[in-house]
Amino acid sequence: MNIIITGANKGIGLELTKLFLQKKNNTVIALSKSNNNLTKLAKLNAKLKIIKFDLENIALLPGQMKDIGKSYKKIDVLINNAGVLYNTVFENTTYQQLESSISVNFKAPYIIIQKLLPQLKKSKAAHIVNISSIGGVQGSLKFKGLSSYSPTKAALICLTECLAEELKNTKISVNSLALGAVQTKMLQNAFPGYKATVSAKQMSKYIYNFALTGHTLCNGKVISVSKSNP
Repeated sequence: MNIIITGANKGIGLELTKLFLQKKNNTVIALSKSNNNLTKLAKLNAKLKIIKFDLENIALLPGQMKDIGKSYKKIDVLINNAGVLYNTVFENTTYQQLESSISVNFKAPYIIIQKLLPQLKKSKAAHIVNISSIGGVQGSLKFKGLSSYSPTKAALICLTECLAEELKNTKISVNSLALGAVQTKMLQNAFPGYKATVSAKQMSKYIYNFALTGHTLCNGKVISVSKSNP
């Protein structure tokens, strides 16, 4: 299988990359702004292909996806994992933070999926997994300071539902996992001192299994993966 993972250099993305590389027949195309951890991993496994790019630079994405399409004629799994999180109260949120959130959390997945559709359609059963947040789910508990994060994750959830309808006559399934708090550097930076009960390695195992099997029973679904209630 050919698997694309965004935000693959650290946290959940890096752990997912490691899991997929355990299968000899898998090729992982890892997309990330930085690649120090991926470079170390690539030295141990030639099936890891690293593509360095910045998801905030939306103008370059179509061309970059076209290049990926030339190199890989078929994509079986696409995991839109990359995200940006700012913990800033609404009145202090800057235009730059808002644009960054919209670009990374919504525009980038939109363009990546759109430009890679020809390759996804060539898979016997492609699965797009959009990593959203429990904060983007209607009726869930909301947190102060996430007015640029949670709404953009909500948009990704809605995109998931829309694409499942548009692509229902193809062999492509589209689902979203709305994650609760996971102990990552992104969370640490946004909420210093907060300790999540779920590690990146634990969550990556769940996402890995869902990416491989979830589409056999689910399409257009938003699944909350959180211990909180609601």
